[in-house]
Amino acid sequence: MSLSGTRLDVMRFVGEKIDVSMDEFLRPADTNWQPSDFLPDTTKESFLEEVKLLRESTRELSYDYVAVLVGDTITEEALPTYESWLMDMEGVEQENPHGWSRWIRSWTAEENRHGDLLNKFLYLSGRVNMRAMEVSTQYLIADGFDIGTGKDPYRNFIYTSFQELATNVSHRRTATLAKQAGCNQLSKICGVIASDEMRHAKAYKDFVNQIFAVDPSEMMLAFEDMMRKKIVMPAHFLRETGVKLGQTFSHFSDAAQRLGVYTTQDYIDIADSLLVDWKIDSIAELNDAGQRARDYLMALPSRLRRVADRTKVPTLEYPFSWIAG
Repeated sequence: MSLSGTRLDVMRFVGEKIDVSMDEFLRPADTNWQPSDFLPDTTKESFLEEVKLLRESTRELSYDYVAVLVGDTITEEALPTYESWLMDMEGVEQENPHGWSRWIRSWTAEENRHGDLLNKFLYLSGRVNMRAMEVSTQYLIADGFDIGTGKDPYRNFIYTSFQELATNVSHRRTATLAKQAGCNQLSKICGVIASDEMRHAKAYKDFVNQIFAVDPSEMMLAFEDMMRKKIVMPAHFLRETGVKLGQTFSHFSDAAQRLGVYTTQDYIDIADSLLVDWKIDSIAELNDAGQRARDYLMALPSRLRRVADRTKVPTLEYPFSWIAG
């Protein structure tokens, strides 16, 4: 099938099946897990004892680990920014309760549970300067961000496909490290969040697949453009009181790489996986510009790996304001 019109036409076409996507990739609120399922129950007499056990379980978590978990939590809590950005995409009509706005709001509602759960766990852990963390969260939401997509749904869906896969990797790794440190409760928390992120990644990858089927050249060009710019994670816009924008993220990224939670190699592996999942090498009916874009994309992982092989991970720890004591 070929759609020769604008992105608006394509969004309407893909949006016709949004109910199917909702059923496949999202979960009903009544049966979905909620943060309280994984935290001490405040209504029980055993609450204080459960909190004590929770605090004890976090003692073996390393400084870098706590810093990364705080950064992950802050970025998960900046959902108002992400929702408002996606609501501004071409093809989204906020007044239409059955179209793309329904998907965005429902996706946001699922994602909102992540920051809520992690925030409460960190609060109970006693390992975190909560006020410093809350200041960074307010900064991140108030500052907003520019991820290089504009109002273009094609670029936004490339971004969300990549970003959801990246957060899946990060939360899976924090789950593994928490278990190794004897913090099984936190391991379960990070694991269920990672599972959500993978479902969401599959949804956005599916949207891209549908667009490739009807507008292959423009979708290919959007993919190329986003990879040339590099996918900038929301955490890139983290900052602490008195610290310049970009510095906090740099130290956060260093800690994540030291831990192996999210590395340059992971970035490359995700890019490589998207080439496979979207069958970039075999997409037909590309125009000349689309074919050149595909050539660039197919060669990109190898080029990035050559650069990554020469990159050293900084070993110097940074004193985050978020960490208590």
